[in-house]
Amino acid sequence: MYQNNQGNLVNFRQDNRPRLALTLGDPAGIGPEVILKALAEPEISKKYDVTVVGNWDLLTQTYHKLNLTENLAPLANPDELSVIDVQVGREIKGQIIPGTGNAASGAASFGYMEYAIAQTLAGKFDGIVTGPIAKSAWKAAGYNYPGQTELLAEKSGVDCFGMLFVARSPHTNWTLRTILATTHIPLHQVADTLTPQLLTQKLDLLVECLESDFGIRNGRIAIAGLNPHSGEQGQLGREEQDWLIPWLEQERRKRPQLQLNGPIPPDTMWVKPGQAWYGNSVVQNPADAYLALYHDQGLIPVKLMAFDRAVNTSIGLPFVRTSPDHGTAFDIAGKGIADATSMKAAIHLAAELVSQKLAKRNVMNDSV
Repeated sequence: MYQNNQGNLVNFRQDNRPRLALTLGDPAGIGPEVILKALAEPEISKKYDVTVVGNWDLLTQTYHKLNLTENLAPLANPDELSVIDVQVGREIKGQIIPGTGNAASGAASFGYMEYAIAQTLAGKFDGIVTGPIAKSAWKAAGYNYPGQTELLAEKSGVDCFGMLFVARSPHTNWTLRTILATTHIPLHQVADTLTPQLLTQKLDLLVECLESDFGIRNGRIAIAGLNPHSGEQGQLGREEQDWLIPWLEQERRKRPQLQLNGPIPPDTMWVKPGQAWYGNSVVQNPADAYLALYHDQGLIPVKLMAFDRAVNTSIGLPFVRTSPDHGTAFDIAGKGIADATSMKAAIHLAAELVSQKLAKRNVMNDSV
């Protein structure tokens, strides 16, 4: 077990395993539980160099409490883990109540994130896997960020970034990739926020990610319309006619090597992905990635198909970041019933992406 109560990282790379910082998330939520369950998997603990960034006492308390639960999945023993105990103050620590998100839990989870980001930017980690946080708890603690993605981008000095959700079907092994054009904003702001410039930025990120992270060149990308039936030629909304279709035509001319399909009516765009996911029909050329224009347009189908398997991947950052696609689930915190499948998937994907980047870097260094 490696623990440093001062929050200082002193272990440096000793092998070629991906070095991942795993933040605890909101300490009042299910983060501690799903982390202990995920790190009990031998394929993770042996293949990757994972350091938990959070609170060692809380991990230990969770471990002992959950071990009293019958029929519980295996748990990693905190004594055998690499843990960075980030100091958040005795007063804050004393106000953290399992199952109740508040200003104290928000301050703690924010502190874990800040530490992990700083150490990753300093080169101590190759990537970050983030536990789930509560945005309301962050706000109660005085941190007004729409989510972890925006904090990661700000601390990294990045203006162009995106949220890509990745999931592999257990039925067919097909991979679903969905990027969001807009994320955590009210629905009434979506139409005004969407612009040709924004969509070009997201498309650039997606194309680069498909090629560099997934080895997909000349990909097939499906792009959603905004309005019902993609506007029905202007009868149900003018955005498609006024700028979305002209933008898409311009992008097709700029990127002749890509297959850009759209704007596809939002209610039918997810039929082929659903068939490809469940394998209940012959699917002709499902897309390599899907560009959704707003949060629920993309995430309702993702969570319907892959709620316990989807991984949120931040693209455009100078390092790898993944996160399970679920929240803090305060209502079941500490009960031993949280599903760690998405957390395991987030760790595996982060390690895979890091390994690919390290391999490319080694090839470039060898060619110099």
